[in-house]
Amino acid sequence: QEQLVESGGGSVQPGGSLRLSCVVSYLLLDRNAIGWLRQAPGKEPEAVACISSSGQIQTFLQSVEGRFTVSRDDAKKTVHLQMNSLKPEDTGVYYCAARNYLCSPYRSAYVHRGQGTQVTVSS
Repeated sequence: QEQLVESGGGSVQPGGSLRLSCVVSYLLLDRNAIGWLRQAPGKEPEAVACISSSGQIQTFLQSVEGRFTVSRDDAKKTVHLQMNSLKPEDTGVYYCAARNYLCSPYRSAYVHRGQGTQVTVSS
């Protein structure tokens, strides 16, 4: 049973945009915060942004503020990460992850995680 399934990754040139989607199954969005983590090549995963069970949005990386935003479609049980003005340093595998109610900037705080989707930003 896959609880979180990501899609929407791909290759894009610097300055481009992508919208990642995370379909949530077997979990209740009004009881779970959904976060986006990314793992750059050769680095540990880091929390990027999150939406809490009550709909509060938090951005954890200063480098993506103003460029990335999280949204949620409750009817479709889907959480999106809209990424604009992409930079090569945004390259990595992006995962959505879930934990109870509140967002956390710590990747280890998330209990459930999807398989990830690759984002490559390159000219």
